[in-house]
Amino acid sequence: MTGFGKGEAVIRNKKITVEIRSLNSKQLDLALKLPAVYRQSEYEIRNLVARLLQRGKVDLFVSVESQVVETSAHINREVFAAYAAQLREAARTAGLEGSGEAWNAAALQTLMRLPDVVSTETETISDEEHAALLSAVEAAARQLDAFRSQEGATLIADLLRRVDLIEQYKNEVVPFETARTETIKARILDNLSKLAVEVDRNRLEQEMIFYLEKLDITEEKVRLQNHCRYFREVAASEEGVGRKLGFIAQEMGREINTMGSKANETNIQILVVKMKDELEKIKEQVLNIL
Repeated sequence: MTGFGKGEAVIRNKKITVEIRSLNSKQLDLALKLPAVYRQSEYEIRNLVARLLQRGKVDLFVSVESQVVETSAHINREVFAAYAAQLREAARTAGLEGSGEAWNAAALQTLMRLPDVVSTETETISDEEHAALLSAVEAAARQLDAFRSQEGATLIADLLRRVDLIEQYKNEVVPFETARTETIKARILDNLSKLAVEVDRNRLEQEMIFYLEKLDITEEKVRLQNHCRYFREVAASEEGVGRKLGFIAQEMGREINTMGSKANETNIQILVVKMKDELEKIKEQVLNIL
């Protein structure tokens, strides 16, 4: 779920640029950095990004370039002129009227501080500019989503390769499983022969069958094979598969763990460890898929 996206929109003398960066996260964690004039559009931007990206730690930056000088502060010339006339009259009446640059500068500073001489208009954006902003946000989000889709395809291919390895290791268990059965039988008979006691052969065969059934891992192998098949089907046919693949990986882990607990044979234990290693890598990668 990592990636980068960029979108641009040009309207009149303005160029709006939107950049989005994303890191892995189980939920959507969206941070916006907007010019003050675009704060009124924050709600729509959040909804748009949430609909397109769904998950990830997302940082969105909006910048605007203007080819003309704009300011929200304006001088009210009529009020300024009225104050200036009153100031001159008051200064003349008090005998303080003067001239020269110093007096004019002091008078100008005084006039600019008086109420209503300078007013600040609340900036608003037109519907056209608002639409252009959302268009740039959508372009950036879709570019990021395309980047993440490409990354997801690569991750899926890696996951399927690891599933193939788990199946390969499972199949390599078979010859060791057969040899294990013969080894266990031979060990039991050898220990009984050392006891030098009469043994009921029929009862012995029954007990050995019961004991070997407890060590049998055929059901675990069949279930693991089914989980691997289902993992491939989900990865190939559905969208938003991350969570479901994670659940399937958990089921695969249960079967592999049971095989390990029943193994009772060194070579099988080694193969179980290899399967666990591949499964842990699968679980880590699945967290990066939506």
